[in-house]
Amino acid sequence: MEKERVLFVAQEITPYLPETPMSLIGRYLPQGIQEKGREIRTFMPRFGNINERRNQLHEVIRLSGMNLIINDSDHPLIIKVASIQSARMQVYFIDNEDFFQRKFTVCDEKENSFADNDERAIFFARGVLETVKKLRWAPHLVHCQGWFTSLVPLYIKKAFREDPLFNDTKVVFSIYDDEFSGNLSKDFKKKAVIDGVTEKDLQVVSSPDYVNLMKLAINLSDGIILGSQNTNAEVLKYLKTIDKPLLEYQDMDHYIDSYSDFYDSVLAQNCVES
Repeated sequence: MEKERVLFVAQEITPYLPETPMSLIGRYLPQGIQEKGREIRTFMPRFGNINERRNQLHEVIRLSGMNLIINDSDHPLIIKVASIQSARMQVYFIDNEDFFQRKFTVCDEKENSFADNDERAIFFARGVLETVKKLRWAPHLVHCQGWFTSLVPLYIKKAFREDPLFNDTKVVFSIYDDEFSGNLSKDFKKKAVIDGVTEKDLQVVSSPDYVNLMKLAINLSDGIILGSQNTNAEVLKYLKTIDKPLLEYQDMDHYIDSYSDFYDSVLAQNCVES
């Protein structure tokens, strides 16, 4: 019997970024799931404040080289990898000189969101899935964590739905207390459109703020996890209107077992209606 394959798409993973509840889950959840006998792959953005030398990142030439077109501009996709030896786990990093060379994650030193965060999130989501295609590694389940990953469910369920690697893939999305203020670019819907995705699919983000981005991810996912104790009230209200498997917040001592059981229940359900 083949091992179930779980793809983790994380906004933050320690030790590459400072310890937060999200980055700790990003680090220890894949290890825990791997130790339960599942095969895993893990991706995160190669934010510019990640020390490549200390963490021994190196480029994977065979996976790099593709150009992704966003808003009529070409952006080279660079894939790097590092190993967490104690966990026998590799982490793949999505990199690009235009989007990930600045020395911060999603905000500058004054806590202002970067104006191109929309394009950065689009590039990251598409870059992950194109790289998984190159690896020819078909995930049974994809677990996305953090708002920066919120386009992954859309692209899996719409753009990649006919691809043999993804046509049976289930998606779980974790919601954290990582709310950003204001809106993404007013052209976000137009920029996010690719083959298989229409502006109608993105109607919920006509006003591209945090709440609507969460709604988009919720709508296209097969299961939802509350990754933080404090979650946006409007998002929680929306979740009550959606008939999908929901895992409430789990404390840090028990979450791996609870998440693993939740994966089992999501994998057992019928495909989400599109």
